[in-house]
Amino acid sequence: MSDIRDLKLLLSLARHKHFSRAAEECGISQPAFSARIRKMEDEFSIPLVRRGNKFLGFTREGEVVLKWARRLLSDAEGMRQEIGILRNTLRGKLVVGTVPTALPFAAIVSSQLRKTHPDLSLELQSLSSRQIELRLNDYTLDTGLTYVQEADPEHTETLYNESYVLIVPAHMAPRPTGQARWSEAAELPLCLLTPDMRNRQFVDEIFQQIGAEPNIVMEANGFTALLAQVVSGNAATIAPKGVAETYFSAQTATRLDLVEPFRTQAIGLTIREQQPETPIIKAFRRAVQKSL
Repeated sequence: MSDIRDLKLLLSLARHKHFSRAAEECGISQPAFSARIRKMEDEFSIPLVRRGNKFLGFTREGEVVLKWARRLLSDAEGMRQEIGILRNTLRGKLVVGTVPTALPFAAIVSSQLRKTHPDLSLELQSLSSRQIELRLNDYTLDTGLTYVQEADPEHTETLYNESYVLIVPAHMAPRPTGQARWSEAAELPLCLLTPDMRNRQFVDEIFQQIGAEPNIVMEANGFTALLAQVVSGNAATIAPKGVAETYFSAQTATRLDLVEPFRTQAIGLTIREQQPETPIIKAFRRAVQKSL
């Protein structure tokens, strides 16, 4: 059976998708790296890697081995963390996938976690809810902040509900303060997220429910581009209240709460099943609760 060091080689190859760069990361020569991968293939009696003049990916069997390698290494890391706790230290890296609308909350959690455990490293990745689900299953994410509606109900807890606001250049705003109806928003030139994003699908569902045809003049896969259009005075956008409060402070635009209908989406914490739960995950849970 391959040892932990060989499994680390496999994960390095998955990250770099290049034999030379993976070998360099692991601190060994490329011939030695390739020989150890072939030794693993001999042990399993199956090809793990598709080869040509360069790395072409993993075989179907290789993907299975890769998934279990991530799980075994995750368990080994959990053991290391448990031992560290006995010495009053918690070190390690936590990879968190978050839907774009939850990034402001994720930043608050990150700050809270660093206050308590300054030696922890946190990597935030902005992903769709579907990507979060897939990457939790293949052990490339430790946890996720995602839409409750899209997540596994057995492993997801609701954290908060996000409501929506219309952010509109002042000269286009239906009124300077207060609220705006979704039907009013539909009449404005709108820049929205792309249709593959859950936030956009939610917005489209509301317009469909009220029988409105929104005037969409631009689409983007991130809120930065949308808010730039508002600042330039070209269009309005619809964003979760938390995003608007965190990223938008332009004096030339108006922010109105969207009503008629008033809708929210639940954001939750989803964690892959792992027993026992690692100390770093427990620490992240505590940071999440303190951030609410």
